[in-house]
Amino acid sequence: MNLKWSLKELYPSFDSKKFRRDFRRLKDNIDRLILWAKDNLKGKDNAIIKAEEFIKSLSDIYSILDLLSNFAELTLSVEAKNNQAVEIIESLEKYETELTIPYVQFQKWIASFEDLETIISSSELLSEHKYFITNLVEKSKYLLSRDEELLISKLENTGSKAWEKLYNLLTSTLMVEINLAGEDKELPLSIVRNLAYDSDAKIRKRAYQAELSAYEKIDDSIAATLNGIKGEVLTVSKIRGYKAPLEQTLINSQMSQETLDAMFKAIRKSLPIFHCYYRKKGELLGHKRGLPFYDLFAPIADLDMTFTYEEAQNFIINNFRNFSDELANYAQNAFENRWIDAKPRSGKRGGAFCSNIHPIRESRILANFTGSLSDVLTLAHELGHGYHGHCLKDESILNSDYPMPLAETASIFCETIVKDAALKTAKDQEALAILEASISDAGQVIVDIYSRFLFESEVFRARKDSSLSVDKLKELMLKAQRKAYGRGLDANYLHPYMWLCKPHYYSAELNFYNFPYAFGLLFAKGVYNKYLKSGKEFVAEYNKFLTATAQNDITTVADLIEIDVNSVSFWRSSLEFVERDIEKFLKL
Repeated sequence: MNLKWSLKELYPSFDSKKFRRDFRRLKDNIDRLILWAKDNLKGKDNAIIKAEEFIKSLSDIYSILDLLSNFAELTLSVEAKNNQAVEIIESLEKYETELTIPYVQFQKWIASFEDLETIISSSELLSEHKYFITNLVEKSKYLLSRDEELLISKLENTGSKAWEKLYNLLTSTLMVEINLAGEDKELPLSIVRNLAYDSDAKIRKRAYQAELSAYEKIDDSIAATLNGIKGEVLTVSKIRGYKAPLEQTLINSQMSQETLDAMFKAIRKSLPIFHCYYRKKGELLGHKRGLPFYDLFAPIADLDMTFTYEEAQNFIINNFRNFSDELANYAQNAFENRWIDAKPRSGKRGGAFCSNIHPIRESRILANFTGSLSDVLTLAHELGHGYHGHCLKDESILNSDYPMPLAETASIFCETIVKDAALKTAKDQEALAILEASISDAGQVIVDIYSRFLFESEVFRARKDSSLSVDKLKELMLKAQRKAYGRGLDANYLHPYMWLCKPHYYSAELNFYNFPYAFGLLFAKGVYNKYLKSGKEFVAEYNKFLTATAQNDITTVADLIEIDVNSVSFWRSSLEFVERDIEKFLKL
């Protein structure tokens, strides 16, 4: 079984005729759109025809760009030193920068019509893209002049995007020195971080210490990348007229401050019971001052549920089929057609992600599978992302981009299907281990995410005045962890470098890429609860909901399945699922 993904469905290689042809087509189409916009987006005559022409041209450009950029980015994610991929990505970024000119022109032009509703309703194509167009109009109030927008776009290529590339290179190639079984080794960072799940307490602690020591080799450089990115975000956000980067993120996420406040209010009320869980786990592992960070993911009971990759594949597909054949068939197709790059290796980035490639109606999933149940759940999670893309495959590419908080809904839903299946087949000790692992995962998405939100908020506040040193970043991270984890963790063994190992901080386009995970977990639990109550009847409703996520704001799309995301009681009801599990654990 080949455990590396296939990218030939996109292009045979960077040097292939197909890739070079599309590369030229992209540049030609952008140049053509620039000239067209200059000549046509001045007066208000023939508004319907012009708007349709722009939507068609933009869709074609995005389709080509999606193929080219996915091929380059996916290649680089498993080959960190592929210089050709780096060069291609930089070229594509420059092309995308040029697209700023006609994009901004159209946005300002379309926003100038007082009778926009009439224009849209008079065209089938424009009606299909109504949400996309009205969203452009809503965001036009934060637009600068065409030349200023172009300048910002160009500067990003040598600013935040360059910093992000440096971050990815440094962390993907960092080798960690560690002694295992009496032998000194150098291992990729992703492998050493996975040792946090090892059954041997000495190995977990040794891996934690080796990880922290390894970061000292690159911490000054990574701090520079973080300062560069956050500094740029603050500057651009301010001149656009946003109150703060958080407001910009919420607007881009189609989410209200009211929703965020309701969710965090519910989460803060739940923190004490999580603290009790961490203390109890610490006691069971022999710790008297709380749980040390290196034992956060320690198995609490023997779990013999290890999987070969083939076993993981069958387990996921079979349990997905209990929900629906469409979901199971999607997953089977992903496994059989090499949409997944499964194993960790040098030069491959850590963690996991899913890229939905809309033009070919396929997905590609990166994982670092080592055989644990956690790895199986991660595969199910990423396949959920892929299934979300599958539900949108027949939509226009302009109607396939859903808000960030809703991005986690399908993934956590699928993860829950597989986790519940594992619980049903587990023996007593295995069930205990799965229960604890489930609580641990929830703690990461609720408690740790809350700490990351607090940290990023403080980074933005402090970065307004000056660059932040490594020591200052470590101080802010420790402060955030103490506030979120409270008495649950041993204060002598926290993780001062959590800002360095999480890539979510290093994209200028994805600020506060933390609260969407908490939203996703709790929202998905609410959706899953509806499935448990409704059974198979819910499947069609669920698919319809996923398809609607790219053409509605969060409040509206949640209303489709009768969920009020502005209600603290909804978030409390979802958190109570986790709290009940914690109460079971505390009684054991």
